[in-house]
Amino acid sequence: MEINSVSALSTGNVRIRPEHVGPTDKNMYVWLATSKGWTAPRPITVYVVEHQDGLVLFDTGQDRASVTDPGYFPGGLNGVVYDRLATFEIAPEQTLSRLLADNGHDIRDVHTAVLSHLHQDHIGGLPELSKARIVVADEEWKSMRRPLPAARGYLRRHIERRDLRWERIHFEGIDPIGPFQDGHDLFGDGSLMLLPTPGHTPGSLSMLVRRPAEPPLLMVGDLTYDAELLKAGQIPGVGKKAELHQAVAKVNQLRELFPDLVVLAAHDPSAHLALQEDVAS
Repeated sequence: MEINSVSALSTGNVRIRPEHVGPTDKNMYVWLATSKGWTAPRPITVYVVEHQDGLVLFDTGQDRASVTDPGYFPGGLNGVVYDRLATFEIAPEQTLSRLLADNGHDIRDVHTAVLSHLHQDHIGGLPELSKARIVVADEEWKSMRRPLPAARGYLRRHIERRDLRWERIHFEGIDPIGPFQDGHDLFGDGSLMLLPTPGHTPGSLSMLVRRPAEPPLLMVGDLTYDAELLKAGQIPGVGKKAELHQAVAKVNQLRELFPDLVVLAAHDPSAHLALQEDVAS
């Protein structure tokens, strides 16, 4: 079980609605139609893990084509919804390959990319990852293939690329990790455990990073947009509330097993600082 380092990259910034972050009692389509404000810019984070068996990414960020190609997003009513949900800023140098290179890595050295889920701000680096193993929960893949995918946040033509090497995982029984009875051991050494945390999407997953003599890290994708809200048991405004509450409760139960657990969300501005402080300690 050897992890040399963990770092965070940001493939641009996103502004979302305050209700998106939550907490809110409003139905998503109500706040989406009525909200007038935006949050401050929030990062679109890719986590990079140097494992002894290869370089691992957790999520792949946003594709710069989403701000340069007018046809990237769907048109019509779906397009209106996407415009209302988020607005992006991505500089030319914020492609996944450029960011990795700036941090001493070659995109061709990525062994595995784990996707928390298949929304477009998590799959943006896929066009650059034809050499890597792409891991996603089977339930998430099935959800993407169901009718009306674009209305549910899935842009299939950016996902179902013939040049990618997909691995759809099924969660199986594991030695329990706190409240989690099922999971998937990414390398078979217990260092990178994929855990089901549905709610934001049906197949959303998190990755527990366990390192000898260091605090464990839990990368949670969009289960939350603010680790402090999650710690307080609050959920965001997007997803199935009952499932989100269950997943958030399980993450908080993990703290009984790992009191020093560091929760790292995809769009939490405090996550980069939390990771830097963890590395410094």
